[in-house]
Amino acid sequence: MRRTARLLAGTALAVTAAAPAHAAGTGRLDLYPATVAPGDQVTVNTAACGDTGPATGDAGAVGAGTFMLAPTTHEGEAIGQFRVPSSAQPGTYEIVARCAEGDRQVAGDLVVALSAVHQEVLPRGSVKTGVGGGLGPDPVQTAAGVAALAVAAAGGTWLLHRRARGDGI
Repeated sequence: MRRTARLLAGTALAVTAAAPAHAAGTGRLDLYPATVAPGDQVTVNTAACGDTGPATGDAGAVGAGTFMLAPTTHEGEAIGQFRVPSSAQPGTYEIVARCAEGDRQVAGDLVVALSAVHQEVLPRGSVKTGVGGGLGPDPVQTAAGVAALAVAAAGGTWLLHRRARGDGI
């Protein structure tokens, strides 16, 4: 019994000791969007620096120079932004961030394309729910549905009126 308790306590201690190292940083630099067109703005964030403070970003590979990443309240992340120059050539560029404290450095890839990949897509057509729709694309079916509802309403009204008069059903 003691041996099992020691084994479980040792495992719990090892997991607890490893957790802060994992929570202190993910070791990567996230870029949103990851594929841009020249002239677009890019948001950069990382949790690699933890709660130690700001970081300095370097987007010199794409021609944007340096930018700051400020700490946020969201799980020790730092966030910053830069604009891709309109003269940037298509290709993949490495964006780097260095934490203000310590020697930690993280990198992420930015893809510059001739046109932006993130275009807005608008929905078209009616909703396919499988149980019918409010107004489908077929006006004949819509008219038949309205007529069926009118007949049902008239029949229901006639039955209620007949019952109220005492004629029986």
